[in-house]
Amino acid sequence: MHNRAIDPANFTDAIRNCAPSSPFRARRFLRGGHLQTLAAFLLPRRIELPPAERRLIEVEPGVPILCHCHWQDDRQALTLIVVHGLEGSSESQYMLGIARKGLAAGINVVRMNQRNCGGMDHCAPTLYNSSRSADVAAVAQRLIDQDGISSFALAGFSMGGNLVLKLAGEWGSDGPPQFRGVVAVCPAIDLAAGADALHERMNRIYEYYFLLQLFRRFRLKAKLFPASFDGSRLRGVRTLRDFDDRVTAYYCGFNGADDYYDRASATNVIHRIAKPALIIHAVNDPFIRILPETREKILANRNISYLEVEDGGHCAFVGERGGNASYDGRWVEREVVEFAKRFR
Repeated sequence: MHNRAIDPANFTDAIRNCAPSSPFRARRFLRGGHLQTLAAFLLPRRIELPPAERRLIEVEPGVPILCHCHWQDDRQALTLIVVHGLEGSSESQYMLGIARKGLAAGINVVRMNQRNCGGMDHCAPTLYNSSRSADVAAVAQRLIDQDGISSFALAGFSMGGNLVLKLAGEWGSDGPPQFRGVVAVCPAIDLAAGADALHERMNRIYEYYFLLQLFRRFRLKAKLFPASFDGSRLRGVRTLRDFDDRVTAYYCGFNGADDYYDRASATNVIHRIAKPALIIHAVNDPFIRILPETREKILANRNISYLEVEDGGHCAFVGERGGNASYDGRWVEREVVEFAKRFR
């Protein structure tokens, strides 16, 4: 595999784009992939939400995860299940932003933590990783069985985008009848390419951040479950690929990082997606790479709409405020909700 970005000059009219509700225009002085990415992380936001219902959902025996459920008065409204990215949680700003916009649009929103996340490290001696699409399926099935939801869509950001696309591909035409569609923002669907891109000189700040968070979490897991995890495996880890080789793959049943990346990437099943899907990607995302062979699979599947934007960074898309006074300029959150509204 070649780890390189796609040149937008090579695009043709054959690419099927999903028309956005409005074009993305980066906020003044925040143009460029790095500025967008950092601004989305650093700019303060005040997001007011009604109290959520806290739900512990067992995704496999003895492994509960925490979900925050925001319900309309009529729970038969469409339910949007949202999955965060690497070292995020249900409290990530984009998760809260989606919840606010979804509720205003008449949609139920479930903010799903991946296993360990959201303060759940103490619950089980297990690690989350990019292959655990079955966890998302378990959450959806529990909401169907216990809450009687009549329809749902999936949304994911970055690592979460890989998970929801992977699940949609695994389901193919055999998913739950309540499943309506899936949307992924800057999905990490070519995991090896993304890990290698993080180690590029201009991206080391992001790699350092992720490693600091992953080291902290793994040391905590080793303290909580000393019989299951060995903290010394962090010795010599300098890159995300190192971490995935020595920790993720070792404890999650893979034969090294290459095997993990190969088996966990949604690119393997994206051709099987049989429900409406939307992929949103920024050309200047600093470290998400969509490889040519993956792009071909996306474009060959008529169920997938592909929206590529020149600016926006990684899961950022911090746009100009304006028009509706309630619009906060977080363009991609609005696009996710607009996509979900098709299935109400």
